[in-house]
Amino acid sequence: MKTIDVKTAPEKPNPHKVSVRKLYDTENARVMHIELKPGEALKKHITPVDVFFYILEGEGIVEIGDEQVKVSRDMLIESPAKIPHRLLNPGEGTFRVLVVKTPRPTEQTRML
Repeated sequence: MKTIDVKTAPEKPNPHKVSVRKLYDTENARVMHIELKPGEALKKHITPVDVFFYILEGEGIVEIGDEQVKVSRDMLIESPAKIPHRLLNPGEGTFRVLVVKTPRPTEQTRML
């Protein structure tokens, strides 16, 4: 059995300049942990595959296309492939999100 502790998983450099940790990466799916401190946000971007966000902690905003919704712990949000999206933390607390991409994007299909 393989176990991964989010706190000890290495941070992955990214264009958003926020805390991103890769937790799972197979040919079928990729799972990332994103932590946004107050005032931090991802840049709007597109992924070539479907994504869902599961809110682990805090409150924030998920923007997909032209829609924005305020989200909080234990909510799941679907984001279809090829639609611009981003996460924002306008609040005062930590906003932690599990991001699942399926199928796993390949280097040839990656758009970030």
